[in-house]
Amino acid sequence: MYKTVRHIWSYKEGIILKRPSVQILLSTYNGAAYLDEQVESLINQKDVNTQILVRDDGSTDDTVAKLNALKQRYPQQIILYPESNVGVIASFFDLIQKSSENFEFYAFCDQDDVWMPDKLARAVAQLKKKEGNRPLMYCSATQMVSQTLEPLKVWPADLARSLSFYNALIENVCVGCTMVINKETLQLVKKRMPASLKNIIMHDWWIYLCTSSFGEVVFDSRPSIWYRQHQNNVLGGSTDGWVSKWRKRLDRFVKGKNRYILSKQAQQFIQLYGQDLPSQMHKDIELFLNSYQKGLFPRLKYIWQSPFYRQSRLDNWIYKLVFLLGKL
Repeated sequence: MYKTVRHIWSYKEGIILKRPSVQILLSTYNGAAYLDEQVESLINQKDVNTQILVRDDGSTDDTVAKLNALKQRYPQQIILYPESNVGVIASFFDLIQKSSENFEFYAFCDQDDVWMPDKLARAVAQLKKKEGNRPLMYCSATQMVSQTLEPLKVWPADLARSLSFYNALIENVCVGCTMVINKETLQLVKKRMPASLKNIIMHDWWIYLCTSSFGEVVFDSRPSIWYRQHQNNVLGGSTDGWVSKWRKRLDRFVKGKNRYILSKQAQQFIQLYGQDLPSQMHKDIELFLNSYQKGLFPRLKYIWQSPFYRQSRLDNWIYKLVFLLGKL
């Protein structure tokens, strides 16, 4: 059984205020090097109550020993599950299953990063401005840094187009370790968990798709974390230039690593949530899949009027090209 973190009260102009409660879902794997610094940044979040739910994905270094030491230091705020290795996607979905519904908000956390002190308070404040009783999600830009936290660049930059279902189906611009969701979003994802994760590209992409379909996604262009880049990253962004970035994308495509992943995830999504989608969204995703599964001419006819989009103009052209080739 879970125990919700003890309530901490603050004062503002003579009024007693209860701090919002946030459960942080952290998956670790051989991340001992930066763990102390990271967990301290989670514990020291301003103006919120936090509990850290940790699932270790079969680490072979000192990660579990460090987590146990941190748990002894913060027994009320850390819950630890040392588990076998299943990979990052399954690890985060297991954390979602293990999460308690006694919290108001939920945040996802990758190992290695350091959170800015007001990350959660800022996210909660923006979510509370929105209409409640529906799925909501906050995400932000990241301050990418070196191993020693020296600034590199802000990523992603301010987004050109809205964060919507029509973007989420074919592109993920929401960095998982910046995401904060409300209880309605957690329940939405838990309600119909995929029986198999083989067609899920990444947990954060799936949550972006679910939230944008039934609620609203808020993007904050101000970074909320120091996003550490190093050679052992399990997940991470890239500081490469655009030539290097596209060379790597082309290499993955030629080797077949990126083929069919978007259409398979879209099929999985409509199987689980199609009956609840607004009618226009349901029609649009059905047309997307039906056109894609036909020959070149139907794909050519469809792609010029497709309502789905990626944020950058170049990425949008790549989407259209891969769709025409039938490799999406």
